[in-house]
Amino acid sequence: MASDHTRSAILAAAERLYADRGFGDVTLRDIVAEAGVNLAAVNYHFGSKDELIAELFVTRSIATNRERLRELKAAEEDGGGRAPIEVILRALVGPTLRGCLGPENQRSTAARFMIRASIESVPPIRRIKNREIDHLRKFAGAMRRSLPDRSDVDIYWGLNFALAMAHHTIRESERLTKLSEGKCDLDDVEDVVDRVVSVATMALTAGKAEAKAPARALARDAR
Repeated sequence: MASDHTRSAILAAAERLYADRGFGDVTLRDIVAEAGVNLAAVNYHFGSKDELIAELFVTRSIATNRERLRELKAAEEDGGGRAPIEVILRALVGPTLRGCLGPENQRSTAARFMIRASIESVPPIRRIKNREIDHLRKFAGAMRRSLPDRSDVDIYWGLNFALAMAHHTIRESERLTKLSEGKCDLDDVEDVVDRVVSVATMALTAGKAEAKAPARALARDAR
């Protein structure tokens, strides 16, 4: 088996197994058996299980982040350098939600792998998420231009909450479907995007919470 083909076979086999069974239940021996290669090939191409997981996650994340940044760039160009906040947030969460939800995407190996990556906190993926934040800085900059009256703290919290809503929706889609008895249609992905964007926009554009200081005063008085 040619070297490039061997590498591709290992990546494909690993992604299928991780998508089906999760990161903790899959061994390197499982992967080499699925790929039809020997263990030395995995060590040669990737060095370790963590490096293999990292490469899979980076490959999928790059595609999502490119789409995010493409949509952000188009939005700012259309707005003369300043896009509406709801359009920025749509560029931020839309590619992730579209990539993981919907009847077609949910069945794909790539989508199921990324859902696993969202659900299961494994060290190689955590390290990448904590390190690769440049694309998020671009979104924070666009949000700052869109909402110049908001503090940097408000911008960062707003960005964080928008991402959290998107990832929680992906992780808990089955539970939400059961809880709502099917009323919340997770197959209508554009509706899901609209709802996440709407809530995140309201949070960022509403008046600052005035209850913070009184609440602190009440807590102080209660002591």
